[in-house]
Amino acid sequence: MEAVSDISAFSAVMAGICLSAAAGLRVFIPILALGLAGRFELLPISEQFMWMTSTPVLTIVGLAALMEVGSYYVPLVDNLLDLLATPAAMAGGTVIVSSLLPEMNAAAQWGTAAVLGGGTAGVVQGSTVLARGLSTTSTGGLGNSAVSTGETGGSLLAVVLAIFVPIIFGLIVIALVVWLLAVAIRQFRKPRQQPGSGPDHGEHSPPGP
Repeated sequence: MEAVSDISAFSAVMAGICLSAAAGLRVFIPILALGLAGRFELLPISEQFMWMTSTPVLTIVGLAALMEVGSYYVPLVDNLLDLLATPAAMAGGTVIVSSLLPEMNAAAQWGTAAVLGGGTAGVVQGSTVLARGLSTTSTGGLGNSAVSTGETGGSLLAVVLAIFVPIIFGLIVIALVVWLLAVAIRQFRKPRQQPGSGPDHGEHSPPGP
């Protein structure tokens, strides 16, 4: 029975990581899904977070999710939302994982949740900021609606997979986050060529006699 309990706890944490990745795409969709999943006992939300399953909270979060999805189709507003969504996504991911962690002391609970949930949401959100920035500069914002649709669809898909295949999808999410971090670190460490330092701008030897 203890082994079954350990597997259930591990599955819940992996579901939290998956939902945190979804929060990196849309903040309120996975929070709404978590509340509904807890209400219908699809996910084991801890007792101190059962307020997330109440009807008033679900209604407010549902309206916020609709407003968030719609706002990303408004030119310029979508870029502004990206600035606000990054800390919101990290906070949402932290709360999501914290609500699904097994019982532990508060410091360990929130610290673990910040790393697993907030970190995952932050990395995913950072990648969407870059994608929207590239779309804005390359298409003048005309391609941003396609990016927004992909983000919303991705968040919904991640929510479904988090609830029904949390362990498998959780491992995929972790691998993806590690890959994104590796790419970011590689780009950060890449030496930047200084102006005038290229092969055509180097010093030339004086001509011989």
